[in-house]
Amino acid sequence: MFDYFKGIREILDTVEKEEKEAIEKAVTVLTEAVEKKQSLFAFGASHAGILTQELYYRAGGLMVINPIFGESILLDVEPITHTSQMERLMGYGTALANKTPFKKGDVLLLHSVSGRNPVTIELALEAQKRGVTTISITNLTYSKSVESRHSSGKNLYAYSDIVIDNHGHKGDGMCEIEGLDQRVGPSSTVVGATIVNTLVVETVKQLKARGMEKPPIFYSANLDGGDELNKTLIEVFKEAIHYRF
Repeated sequence: MFDYFKGIREILDTVEKEEKEAIEKAVTVLTEAVEKKQSLFAFGASHAGILTQELYYRAGGLMVINPIFGESILLDVEPITHTSQMERLMGYGTALANKTPFKKGDVLLLHSVSGRNPVTIELALEAQKRGVTTISITNLTYSKSVESRHSSGKNLYAYSDIVIDNHGHKGDGMCEIEGLDQRVGPSSTVVGATIVNTLVVETVKQLKARGMEKPPIFYSANLDGGDELNKTLIEVFKEAIHYRF
């Protein structure tokens, strides 16, 4: 059996069992926010931001998830080490928060494996100040073993209303290879994508169960009639959508 497949299955089984309560709490928060036409936001720096892209403008995904992108922490930056410098820069997360149209009752979904860098911590902190509920996907064992790089001395989980643990290994690499002291094959993207898509699916299930006939789900633009269906739903939920088409 391939080691990576085996390792991912084991972690996913653990997350499904151990994070059930946290995921259910997050689904309730997301469901209520969508019902009230509040906005949902998503953020992650560097590779953690892959989950933001997974959630954004995605066929089968929620229209009301708004990405927060910082140009200096995207993976197309060169030199790529610049992203590491910027996610550690005090004040950058606050600046991103200040240009994000948070309002009370909105929800912010954050992803940071170590949870130690200022950019994500500051976004969580500033969002909470504005009455936004924060949901974080992180690795608690990893995060509690490293010192915060934020002036507060606290890591992301301390500024999170709901924490979902990805149960990965410290350093994110998963597979041990004989003769190497570094694990190979990061698990956070696969596990994180499973978590966020679980949140989407369960939220839509709850919206339907609570009587919402047409939840704000993107239809594929490659299906006949998809563009027209999307335009109709976008109009209904436009106050919760802050990106341009």
